[in-house]
Amino acid sequence: MSANDEKLPRCSECKTRNKICRVEDGQGPTYCPTIKMSEVIEHACTEYDKPDIKEFARYASIQEGECYVNKGANNPNARYAIKPRVQETIEFCHKMGYKRLGLAFCDGLRKEAAILTEILKTQGFEVASVVCKTGRTPKEFLGLTEDQKINPGSFESMCSPIVQAAVLNEAETDFNILVGLCVGHDSLFMKYSKALCTALVVKDRVTGHNPLAAIQLYESYYSKLIKQEFKKGGSVTVSVKEND
Repeated sequence: MSANDEKLPRCSECKTRNKICRVEDGQGPTYCPTIKMSEVIEHACTEYDKPDIKEFARYASIQEGECYVNKGANNPNARYAIKPRVQETIEFCHKMGYKRLGLAFCDGLRKEAAILTEILKTQGFEVASVVCKTGRTPKEFLGLTEDQKINPGSFESMCSPIVQAAVLNEAETDFNILVGLCVGHDSLFMKYSKALCTALVVKDRVTGHNPLAAIQLYESYYSKLIKQEFKKGGSVTVSVKEND
């Protein structure tokens, strides 16, 4: 193993049982960033001194803790999660005081985007949404050849995440939510978005975009997304939609 390999952080390969990143008297391998990169960590943590960043990070951590119950039980296995990601997103946005949310979605998830818009509006938010094909820019603009299209020999609009970001920037959204943008397209959207972002749904054409489970069950097991209101404390406070 080269000296450079020893400097490369490889947390995903760590097999240490009592990890120093989790316990005070823990240990770590030679490539452990907690041990080897203290100056980098210290410098990075100065970003939390910025009031807006600290507030955002603080509420993100509070939201994380509110997703579990039985936290004080002596048996750690008794703790379990109770909130799908879409509910977490709603509660976090209320904590931050956001009013106008941006929705950048894939054209292939139009139905799910419409459902999510209904949920967010019911929960009291203003929603600006923009589909990936906005602008109808041909894929040839990027230099794609016919065999690189999904349907060779026909016109295809390219996904344009930079345009999506520009549209939501113009709408002055407080926070943007990504729904099913392709790999790479999501990266460009986050790079060009002025507002901070979260990915609610990631594109996975084979598995049915698994994070969508709660949205797809919004009329049954997760009907609370429509019928109940989630506020800062994370508790259910008000019924906002009656049964049909």
